[in-house]
Amino acid sequence: MPLTHDGGFPAASSLFHGPEISSGRSMGAHGAAQSFSQPARSTAISCIGAYRQYKLCNTNVCPESSRSIREVQCASYNNKPFMGRFYEWEPFAEVKGNRKCELNCQAMGYRFYVRQAEKVIDGTPCDQNGTAICVSGQCKSIGCDDYLGSDKVVDKCGVCGGDNTGCQVVSGVFKHALTSLGYHRVVEIPQGATKINITEMYKSNNYLALRSRSGRSIINGNWAIDRPGKYEGGGTMFTYKRPNEISSTAGESFLAEGPTNEILDVYMIHQQPNPGVHYEYVIMGTNAISPQVPPHRRPGEPFNGQLVTNGRSQEEREEKERTEEKEGDGGAPEVFTSGSAQAFPVRHPDGFSPHQPDDLVPAAPQSPRRSRDHNWKQLGTTECSTSCGKGSQFPIFRCVHRNTHEEVPESYCDSSMKPTPEEEPCNIFPCPAFWDIGEWSECSKTCGLGMQHRQVLCRQVYANRSLTVQPYRCQHLEKPETTSTCQLKICSEWQIRTDWTSCSVPCGVGQRTRDVKCVSNIGDVVDDEECNMKLRPNDIENCDMGPCAKSWFLTEWGERCSAECGAGVRTRSVVCMTNHVSSLPLEGCGNNRPAEATPCDNGPCTGKVEWFAGSWSQCSIECGSGTQQREVICVRKNVDTFEVLDPYECSFLERPPSRQSCHLKPCGAKWFSTEWSMCSKSCQGGFRVREVRCLSDDMTLSNLCDPQLKPEEKESCNPQDCVPEVDENCKDRYYNCNVVVQARLCVYNYYKTACCASCTRVANRHPGFLGSR
Repeated sequence: MPLTHDGGFPAASSLFHGPEISSGRSMGAHGAAQSFSQPARSTAISCIGAYRQYKLCNTNVCPESSRSIREVQCASYNNKPFMGRFYEWEPFAEVKGNRKCELNCQAMGYRFYVRQAEKVIDGTPCDQNGTAICVSGQCKSIGCDDYLGSDKVVDKCGVCGGDNTGCQVVSGVFKHALTSLGYHRVVEIPQGATKINITEMYKSNNYLALRSRSGRSIINGNWAIDRPGKYEGGGTMFTYKRPNEISSTAGESFLAEGPTNEILDVYMIHQQPNPGVHYEYVIMGTNAISPQVPPHRRPGEPFNGQLVTNGRSQEEREEKERTEEKEGDGGAPEVFTSGSAQAFPVRHPDGFSPHQPDDLVPAAPQSPRRSRDHNWKQLGTTECSTSCGKGSQFPIFRCVHRNTHEEVPESYCDSSMKPTPEEEPCNIFPCPAFWDIGEWSECSKTCGLGMQHRQVLCRQVYANRSLTVQPYRCQHLEKPETTSTCQLKICSEWQIRTDWTSCSVPCGVGQRTRDVKCVSNIGDVVDDEECNMKLRPNDIENCDMGPCAKSWFLTEWGERCSAECGAGVRTRSVVCMTNHVSSLPLEGCGNNRPAEATPCDNGPCTGKVEWFAGSWSQCSIECGSGTQQREVICVRKNVDTFEVLDPYECSFLERPPSRQSCHLKPCGAKWFSTEWSMCSKSCQGGFRVREVRCLSDDMTLSNLCDPQLKPEEKESCNPQDCVPEVDENCKDRYYNCNVVVQARLCVYNYYKTACCASCTRVANRHPGFLGSR
């Protein structure tokens, strides 16, 4: 877009070429290339040409600690009242389009911004991240060729405006499945490689390592993990990154601009499955074009086809020499200005001598003052590059008089004989050891109080290398903490959703429950692990409903008789327990224990010889595996008696064991019930109840009994009609007493006596039927 001036003049159609831009660039105007004074003319005459031209200036990088040019412009309004008050202003960058070149400032601590000026100072960057700058209120891009409005960029080969054909891009992914722990080579980086990028595909517990072909470790060598940062190696500077955010899935990476001056090897310290490592670097081709725009141009380096030296091109220098030769002829010299694509000659007035650059060396023969009376001599050395850990310094050579050794201008000595300064080591003693602190690991918990760790190594710097040394060398320093507490966010909290339920038993000790949930800070029910389990409220507790009545609980009689023939017994279990039935009053268990055995008879025995086994003794232990014993004898069973025989008489029969193992717990659950209560009515159908419980072997409540075998808890009783006692004195004296009953005459004493039986019978069926009159 053409630049316009406030007066309406057209802007320059061509923009000037300048040195490389930086955050410190600014703009010069009004004759940056040349300036012409325009004589007064008639307003009807218009001038042809550019009213204003721009070129870049002050392109040196600003110090990192300095404020940006926008901050300076906004801060200039701090001492100017705005609507009656003073504010401190800072840049407001949330604008788009050409508004980027307005001076919009936000009041610090407030949520409003003001456009302080329609245009920022020329050369102000349009935004923080881009390279475009504002020129006369418009945002102009700057190409890699240093031209305003240019869209040229540096390709992967480092060529400004190139098409990536001047080099070879080598890339790939290392996906090999690794089995053993330790160092595994990933890729070789050749000498001369640039734009190096080695990146894990995603985060893992593995580490990348870098080593030179000579065996020198650069990053993560000798099983020592370095912290992220910058490391020199192979003639370039590598940036080691290790993302540490919990939400980040990015892996480790090595980045370097290059070029490398030796072969380097990339390794992986394998500890878990390989997530894949992407590698990429650039090798300049045989026909590759060297980069047109070096990062920082120095005086004397090629610049757009010309050699610039202190603002003058080689063409200007040659022309200047021709000009100086003409001065002897009395002709006025011609001086050429620099900085434009073309040279515009300007004739200076007589007697004006153009300035000659200080570093311009004339091509004339050497000065006659040069002689053997002067020579080069070392006068000290440069300052050591480091204060410890092996630095470097260079000798300083000066031109001196051979006899007096006084320093004279260097032009007195032969420059071709000046010795070349050679690097010398200095301050070779090691630097003091220091604690190298790594980054904190991820917090052990996503919410609430957790722990995080970091690596703390004792290191020493020597020869620009940081080496891991024994911890005792850092004993003069306090070792930083390697663990710390952390809290990323507040955990979810416990909420009690319901009140306590009623007790599980009507009497005695039972349990009651309530609903307790873990709720997030937005009200959603989440897993209990999201809350602090140590602070969880109880959702179950004991409750005491007072003492219970006691009753005998019985099992059903066993089906098997103890004797195969003759008289035997059947048994059942009896236990005294508390009773929860409250519909009928029950007394305590007392001493009237129900029988545990009942007689049984499977028929007479007729002289049969058999082994007779007595009852088993108690188990030797109360739980687990024990032993029981019993008496076993050979008997002949007659009708009414037993005859004890010698054991050999029963030798033809298998002898029952007299010893066996026993295991009291567990032995399964059984149904226990109390005795039936008294019938609720003596006639005309009543009911009686008992309590039934499922008990385990240790006489605790269980739910393992078969529901289909559960005994009845209630049954009917006394279904017979009620028969009144016969009173010999209460008889009907008339045959038609039924008429008296139907006429409801039984209320009269005469009829109640005359028809006593009928009136009494109906009174028993319908209480209140009879009255007195």
